[in-house]
Amino acid sequence: MVSVVWPEAEDRTAQGVAVAGGAVHVAIHSLYKRYPGQQVDALQNVDLRIRRGEIFGIIGRSGAGKSSLIRCLNRLEDPTAGQVVVDGVDIGSLSATDLVHWRRSTGMIFQHFNLLSAKTVRQNIDLPLRVAGVPPAERRRKVDELLKLVGLEERQHAYPAQLSGGQKQRVGIARALVHDPQLLLCDEATSALDPETTRSILMLLRDINRQKKITIVLITHEMDVIHDLCHQVAVLERGEVIEQGPVWQVYGDPQQDTTRILLNPLRDSLPEALATQLTEQPQSPQSRALLCLNYTGQGAQPQLSALTAALGSDITLLQSKLEWVQGRQVGQILLLAAAQAEPLSLPHHATFADRIGVLGYVTAT
Repeated sequence: MVSVVWPEAEDRTAQGVAVAGGAVHVAIHSLYKRYPGQQVDALQNVDLRIRRGEIFGIIGRSGAGKSSLIRCLNRLEDPTAGQVVVDGVDIGSLSATDLVHWRRSTGMIFQHFNLLSAKTVRQNIDLPLRVAGVPPAERRRKVDELLKLVGLEERQHAYPAQLSGGQKQRVGIARALVHDPQLLLCDEATSALDPETTRSILMLLRDINRQKKITIVLITHEMDVIHDLCHQVAVLERGEVIEQGPVWQVYGDPQQDTTRILLNPLRDSLPEALATQLTEQPQSPQSRALLCLNYTGQGAQPQLSALTAALGSDITLLQSKLEWVQGRQVGQILLLAAAQAEPLSLPHHATFADRIGVLGYVTAT
């Protein structure tokens, strides 16, 4: 898994509260998109609210409608119905001239970089400023500032062919920031990169979000990106939003099968050797309950001493997947209780599990 080193849990939680209380920056109302000649909507009744200064992730399988949605957010595509309102402005109502002006306040980062091969790093970053008629001295100052921000000062005279994938994406990020946008749209910005480079790009985007207070909307099919970077997440399936909420909540207790598969494809799997031994009822006094202890970020902690006290010392840990997401512990533990152990139940044992389930019984042979 790609992991970004976050501040201490208290800082993360405080940041999440601050963002959650911010004003709505982007509001998507009943958005539909159907392409000419198609019989099925690419987007269906999408409603989302993205608050100022937060990093909002949109995840889904290929063909779920992610790219259609982000292209509607800056009117590269016009929706068939519905509205996209940014800072109180319905962007669908903008004239062609007003749309050009508005887009300068919205940065866009692409998967495949889209750099001009015949221009250097510096020239690629400078070009949007030149096109906008920014004076040379101001352009130089701005490009110098952005080169420092993305860590490419020493590579400013290199051409794209001389850069790594991560360096090319850093140029793309710098170019997206030339007009000091308040909104940054990222379309699969890390999917072409290796895990180590992905981590560095995520850290850069996190720092940009914190330093410049830019709202970031990030489209991805990579669960690690959502886990490590985003405050809020929406899950798309066949053009519809099927689940949304704080990352810790959706990640810790997904409600839809698609979400479970995307965020944790191994979540509900059992080791094959164990699954073949499982029975619905105990077969003998030596049968041991297979327990699933779920942690959904509500505050329960896997206290081993408490588990031992409740189930006896003869417990067997079979599988554990616990992670910290936005300062909250989420995941699950599978274990075999001792034979004839008293069953765990909520709320009596709510201090060390948010949800407890008996998956079956295994009898020692």
